[in-house]
Amino acid sequence: MRKIRIAGLLMGGFVLARAIAAPTPDAIAASRVEDFLGQLTSLRAEFRQTVTDARGRLLERAEGSVALARPGRFRWDYRVPEQLIISDGLTVWLYDVELEQVSVRAAGDALAGTPAMLLAGDGDLNGDFEITDAGQQDGLDWSRLTPRREDGDFREVRLGFAGRELRRMTLFDRLGQTTELELLQVERNPRFDSSLFKFEPPPGVDVVGRVPVG
Repeated sequence: MRKIRIAGLLMGGFVLARAIAAPTPDAIAASRVEDFLGQLTSLRAEFRQTVTDARGRLLERAEGSVALARPGRFRWDYRVPEQLIISDGLTVWLYDVELEQVSVRAAGDALAGTPAMLLAGDGDLNGDFEITDAGQQDGLDWSRLTPRREDGDFREVRLGFAGRELRRMTLFDRLGQTTELELLQVERNPRFDSSLFKFEPPPGVDVVGRVPVG
């Protein structure tokens, strides 16, 4: 009987130790993001995007392709409407074909705490965002990222994973708008020529802003 009691105590202690060691949902959510970004050097995908207002009304529908190479370089080609957002890590250009206008900003100012820098940057992930579990929806496991800076455009970003692969992003901005981004035909860690992330404004377009020096 004494042996049985001792064995029971030992098993109870083993179960308690396992319970203490079990990761929390928030820790699992953070690990999903960290594992994905930690092994990501580049990415190529097609995307579909919708933007809705605070009442859920559709404001914009777009599609295109994205290429990014860490750290800091990316290219979002919007086919409908026709726009280009491109960064070489130092400068971000936004070219609106219909308006014939190019906006220029320093990458650090334009991207700090944003989803673009989240995917393409090499900053301190946990220093920039608080990461928590956002449950399951549409067959995906979701992680919630809340920017620690309060001066950015976004108040929350959610990443939806199928296993270890990122499939969806939901972005909530401070104006109440929601951007849904679905990634398709995702290719991880392809090789890109550096010229893909260079941009020269076409002749005759208006250029707003200055290219940073350095």
